[in-house]
Amino acid sequence: MEVFLQTLLPRLLPEDSTFTIHVFRGKHDLLRKLQDRLHGYTGWIPESCRVVVVIDRDNNDCRALKEPLEAAAAASGLVTRSQAGGGPWQVVNRIAIEELEAWYFGDWKAVCSAYPRVSPNIPNQAHYRDPDTIRGGTWEAFERIMKRHGYFRGGLGKVQAASAVAKGIDPARSRSNSFRVFHHAIVEATA
Repeated sequence: MEVFLQTLLPRLLPEDSTFTIHVFRGKHDLLRKLQDRLHGYTGWIPESCRVVVVIDRDNNDCRALKEPLEAAAAASGLVTRSQAGGGPWQVVNRIAIEELEAWYFGDWKAVCSAYPRVSPNIPNQAHYRDPDTIRGGTWEAFERIMKRHGYFRGGLGKVQAASAVAKGIDPARSRSNSFRVFHHAIVEATA
């Protein structure tokens, strides 16, 4: 996710915007440390600053996963987009459903641009039509397709794929609802 965002965000953000990515060692580490991280922001966060928390859903229930994220912000004294009810907010929590690779399936043209031997017809197959409902692991499905087309024979290079695909992602093309919701939050945060 870090490499994906490092590559994608400069293309999405206005020129005068800056960003910093804070990496955690997986979902459990983020959930354990998020409140302390957010609490550290409460004393200095400027009005123009927004915190975007992105986490993979994996097999978790979205609502159950979002609860501790919202609670961490509230306990830190920061207002989330969900709590703001249309008013000003400081934190937005977004969930990649099921994993980052679902966002790749959402803009298959970006995948084909990065990996030209991949069939452009993958999204027409029933299993891949809705990227956020791919079962059995989106990274595993992505890896199988890549291997079938002669890429990543030794196993999916997640960092390499994140960078390559992010270079071509076009939010207007995305069929992944979780990506569109993430993108909307980015647009709203920089408006």
